[in-house]
Amino acid sequence: MSRVAKLIVEHRKIVLAVFLVLAAAGAVLSLLVSINYDMTDYLPQESPSTVAISIIQDEFGEDIPNARVMLTGVTIREALEYKEKLSAIPGVSNVSWLDDVLGKDYLLSTPVEVLDHTISKNYYLDEKALFNVAIGSGQESTAIKDIYDLLGDRGAVSGDAANSNAFQSMTVHEVLKAMAFVIPIIFIILAFSTTSWLEPVLFMSTIGVAVLINMGTTAFFGEISFITQTVTPILQLAVSMDYAIFLLHSFKEYRKDHEPKEAMVLAMKRAVPTVAASAATTVIGFLALMFMRFGIGSDLGIHLAKGVVLSFLSVMVFLPALTLASYKRVEKSQHKNFVPSFNKVSRVLMKIRIPFLILALAIVIPSYLAQSNTNFLYGMGAASAKTRAGQDTVLIEEAFGRENPLVLLVPREDSGKEAELSGRLESIPHITSVISYATAVGAEIPPQYVPQEVYDQFYSDHYTRIVLYTDAADESEQTFEMVQAVLDTAKEHYGTCYLTGQSAALFDMRNVVEVDTGIVNLAAVIGIFLVILITFRSITMPIFLVFSIETAIWINLSIAYFTDNTLSFIGYLIISTVQLGATVDYAILLSNHYLEDRKIMPKKEAMLKALSENLSAILVSAGILAAAGFTLASTSGNQIVSELGALLGRGTILSFVMVVCALPALLLIFDKVIEKTTIKSGFYKHKRRENRGA
Repeated sequence: MSRVAKLIVEHRKIVLAVFLVLAAAGAVLSLLVSINYDMTDYLPQESPSTVAISIIQDEFGEDIPNARVMLTGVTIREALEYKEKLSAIPGVSNVSWLDDVLGKDYLLSTPVEVLDHTISKNYYLDEKALFNVAIGSGQESTAIKDIYDLLGDRGAVSGDAANSNAFQSMTVHEVLKAMAFVIPIIFIILAFSTTSWLEPVLFMSTIGVAVLINMGTTAFFGEISFITQTVTPILQLAVSMDYAIFLLHSFKEYRKDHEPKEAMVLAMKRAVPTVAASAATTVIGFLALMFMRFGIGSDLGIHLAKGVVLSFLSVMVFLPALTLASYKRVEKSQHKNFVPSFNKVSRVLMKIRIPFLILALAIVIPSYLAQSNTNFLYGMGAASAKTRAGQDTVLIEEAFGRENPLVLLVPREDSGKEAELSGRLESIPHITSVISYATAVGAEIPPQYVPQEVYDQFYSDHYTRIVLYTDAADESEQTFEMVQAVLDTAKEHYGTCYLTGQSAALFDMRNVVEVDTGIVNLAAVIGIFLVILITFRSITMPIFLVFSIETAIWINLSIAYFTDNTLSFIGYLIISTVQLGATVDYAILLSNHYLEDRKIMPKKEAMLKALSENLSAILVSAGILAAAGFTLASTSGNQIVSELGALLGRGTILSFVMVVCALPALLLIFDKVIEKTTIKSGFYKHKRRENRGA
């Protein structure tokens, strides 16, 4: 390491130039990143709803509608003209309306009053036309704008594509808004926890360079989810700031007795093992997300882990060069230490450790059971009521009611079986109407007497398509029961079937995530357990450290259950890995100093010293991460991101409390066990003093 450190120090100008160029390139490349706003795209390819979409595209040559477009004050003839104009808009792959079900000629030649109301009410009511529109992924923004330009004040647009458009306009703005708040907050925390006004600038610059490079590298992955785009920069900034603080703190200590270059080489040698262990726990926590079959896990895991690695490299390579280039200015900008002594606080923590441990043990099992039974949301959620998409949704639902369509595909067989199935489906709760050949045309009418465009809406070479209109929410327990009932009923008649639509996709998502959750959490715990095992060379230390953080995680996640609220499954998964991977560093820092001090003094004195000397560092680290979380919660208009921020902020505080209140009690109670299960523990053996200290 000495050779590498000396090489970096001697060529610091080249290092600075390379990193600044990479950061500039990253900033430019980040503008080219394609962002995906459709969570269902991350479902495994073998998921039934995903298979159904492929069948519809291959067999029927259409895409699934993802927008509802309402036009007011129009006749049927005018509605048909607007349908043609909608179809011509770039990005719109398909527009379906009443003529696709009944036939255009029949629709134009038949008075509205004579039309089958059970069918027409879904498309035309009180001079209002409602079109189902399919818009290609990534084209929502331009297509929705063109639709609004076409319809003017007479139109309203809702659905997933409209929500995606709203989220697209919010995402970049929200990242910048969150950064505008979180950077000053972190800067203030750093300014008051260091002894130089310029040190925070070095910290923020170092991690900022790593963030820009990370954002730029995402361009090589094709596309990322809007969740990853929103949370990655802030999480990377928050979880890796410790690395820079530790290195610069070591440099300042060595600077007292050494020249700047030599002091930096020594600081880098000292920092690498500690910072690498800290980064490893965080990276493993993030990489655990890649064990998910649901693709959002890999998307998040790769870019978050990549960000931490880049932050580590920036701290160990860029920060030394930057510090040596500006250390004279840093030393001139010294100010008094604003951080108070934590000796009295540490003594209080020592006194309350046993009661707090008892409290933690009393609530750990209820918290674990509660978080295991928390209800989750799997979709993106609706756009905010403040957006036009949210307002248009209200207008459309007032006119046509809530509509949540599903598309059922069954093998093409005899029309009698199809008619029987359609009748059974109509009796399922929350299904308001069933549109099939049997219900719209009549099972007894031969195909040769039916317009081709109508026939093609229901039959392909191998499949029959049945459209189910429901009044159910996109996701709820009742909705999922309805989806299951549809599948069970269809399988009774055909054996094989496929169901798609928003609720069907969310139903599949739930089934995938329920399995993924256990795998991800287990992978994170095992990975971090092994890192701690190697770091401390102890069998028992990983148990106490992981227990402390996992208890904080369970308490954090159980709050939703006890308050009868739901959690976004994304927030649940991310916080389970991020809180474990990032905040276990607090436990590692405290435990490492305790074990070192335990070699030269009795256990209580060692713990008091470890708390007094490290409480400030842990508090600063927790403050930065909590500030980042609460900033996300308060600035984001996206429910998923806001909830994730609240979980992160609250979880960080809970981890901090567990580490400084409960972990000391565990380490002291099991002091002898730790000694016997740790390789070369070298614990202090002065019996007389030990007894006096106990």
